[in-house]
Amino acid sequence: MRIAKTVLAIAILIVVAATGFVYLAPESAFHLLVNAMRAQAGLERKEIRLPDGLRYVYLEGGQGAPLMLLHGFGANKDNFTLVAGLLTKHYRVIIPDHIGFGESSHPADADYAPPAQAERLRNFAHALGVTDLHIGGNSMGGHIAMTYAALYPGDVKSLWLLDPGGVWNAPKSVVHTTIETTEENPLMVRTEEDFAALMPWVMNKPPFVPRPILNVLARERIANNALEERVFREITADSVEMRVAGLTMPTLIVWGDTDGMVPLEVGRAYHAGIAGSRLLVMEKCGHVPPIERPAEFTAAVTAFLCA
Repeated sequence: MRIAKTVLAIAILIVVAATGFVYLAPESAFHLLVNAMRAQAGLERKEIRLPDGLRYVYLEGGQGAPLMLLHGFGANKDNFTLVAGLLTKHYRVIIPDHIGFGESSHPADADYAPPAQAERLRNFAHALGVTDLHIGGNSMGGHIAMTYAALYPGDVKSLWLLDPGGVWNAPKSVVHTTIETTEENPLMVRTEEDFAALMPWVMNKPPFVPRPILNVLARERIANNALEERVFREITADSVEMRVAGLTMPTLIVWGDTDGMVPLEVGRAYHAGIAGSRLLVMEKCGHVPPIERPAEFTAAVTAFLCA
């Protein structure tokens, strides 16, 4: 009994110490957590500078056929860390920060529309010695992945799409209706409060994150707000419907049925427009399945890629 009480007391002290660390030194706690998650997934942070001077910072790990994962608007490479651990057992996983986001270059005068981003990513892939690959992306990342596949179909072995936009001939999302009626964009982060309020927009059931850690995440978005305003205009002005017509590579489409950013009807439109594609609807899931439902998502993607 005495041993059990001692173990319990030690466990409580550890929890209290960890909680105190999060609140007293949130930046340090956040970076320790991120590095631990990357290590567990078998990912290493790397960077490369392209001949045009642009710098890509990316995560890489695993062996096998290259698999490039593209994050969404306002996000960064670590959005896929939760699901990368299983994928690195079978693939050479490459997860870049898009130009304009995360630790990659943020040129003020660049073209941020999906075709320009896809061209840069191909240059990035070639710089890594990758000439053909599996490619997938969430939200804006899926929009760019589709564009990459359309521009360079011979390079893409399979395509998977997680709640991407780019279809104009579909019902408007809750977010777009909100923007039209209030002239306020809930995706833009100008304050720490804005970031905290964003979580219910992108996830049906957001996981608990201590507020000091949310504030650390918010600061990256706040610092990048002016550029993100511009990027948002450029990606929402780009329609991909005609671009994806005729794609023939194996394609998996994953959609959260409660996505308030891009409605499920868009996913059904992609499914109808891409011959032989598969549509997986995740119940009670929002816009970012790799974060909200990582286990279910990884199982579905792994089954598709290993088929």
